[in-house]
Amino acid sequence: MNKKIRVGLIFGGKSGEHEVSLASAQSVARAIDREKYEVVLIGIAKDGRWIAGGNALKQLAAASPTPLLAGGWEDSQPGGVTETATTKELVPGATATASPLSSIDVAFPLVHGPFGEDGTIQGLLELADIPYVGAGVAASAVGMDKALMKAIFQANNLPIVDWMVILRRDWESKPEETIRSIESTFGYPCFIKPANLGSSVGVTKAHNWDELAQALATAAQFDRKLIAERAVDGREIECSVLGNDEPIAAIPGEVVPKREFYDYAAKYADDAGTELKVPADLSPELTRSVQDIAIRAFKAIDGSGLARVDFFIERATNRVLLNEINTIPGFTSVSMYPRMWEKTGLTYAALVDRLIQLALERHADKKKSKTSYQPPT
Repeated sequence: MNKKIRVGLIFGGKSGEHEVSLASAQSVARAIDREKYEVVLIGIAKDGRWIAGGNALKQLAAASPTPLLAGGWEDSQPGGVTETATTKELVPGATATASPLSSIDVAFPLVHGPFGEDGTIQGLLELADIPYVGAGVAASAVGMDKALMKAIFQANNLPIVDWMVILRRDWESKPEETIRSIESTFGYPCFIKPANLGSSVGVTKAHNWDELAQALATAAQFDRKLIAERAVDGREIECSVLGNDEPIAAIPGEVVPKREFYDYAAKYADDAGTELKVPADLSPELTRSVQDIAIRAFKAIDGSGLARVDFFIERATNRVLLNEINTIPGFTSVSMYPRMWEKTGLTYAALVDRLIQLALERHADKKKSKTSYQPPT
């Protein structure tokens, strides 16, 4: 009998997307093939503590109750989860017989936002020489930082929305000058976002001076670098990408929020009324354009494993505009990434399996590179 592959699901984290991450981990844990994989739950608390042993998802859910967890925290699949340490909490200086990372064959990071999706966990896993699902250190960092991301998209001649960067220090020291600069560049309405966050946390659509001031203050709570963007009157289209060096794109989907824009509540509240259409009602030409730009964006940041690429299609012109790329997209029960692959012909369980195999393939490919150099004599 073949030995099961031990998969470490890493979730939680120190960001505004902590609760979304718990829900993503729950969904993956429920979908994974228990005949092939053994699941190890590795949680990161909001204060940065790493938690393993027992059911880390239960512990974090109890500390941060959220309606995003369908049916509670419990693992509903046979086989349970694996205890990985003698201590329930793994913190600097704590006594434990083993690190949870030392017990796994491959990691599946599901930490959304800063301290997880930004290359930090990826760097740790690189140092530990552990295969992991998703983008590498550089691609993760670029995909998290909207300012760097947009600069790279621009350099690769990808069509993007007009944007500018504002530093929190400039907003705090020169508020009126900052607002006037945004007004003169974009007019109203416009969007303000933290540069390094996802799930629309801290994002505001401003229609006037007062709303813009409040939007900047809100975004500045989450990041030192803010993004201002022109508001686009367009349809919100998303496209899932899967692969390493030869990525493929799924059938695109469309998000139709009942709220003014696709904010946090529209994404995760059951009563928000958001409609998720998969496939999106697009012409064959527009579908191909979205898929092509999605793959080009994925390659531009040197992505691997997976990404969800988000677009606007202007209503007046049908012009496709690239919004952003997400290297650890949501895997909750209402998330678009797995839905688009299901409509393309890849089930949730098969998708999880493929992502793990891509992680192992990428790690094997990296092993081909020499780590020492002997100069010719």
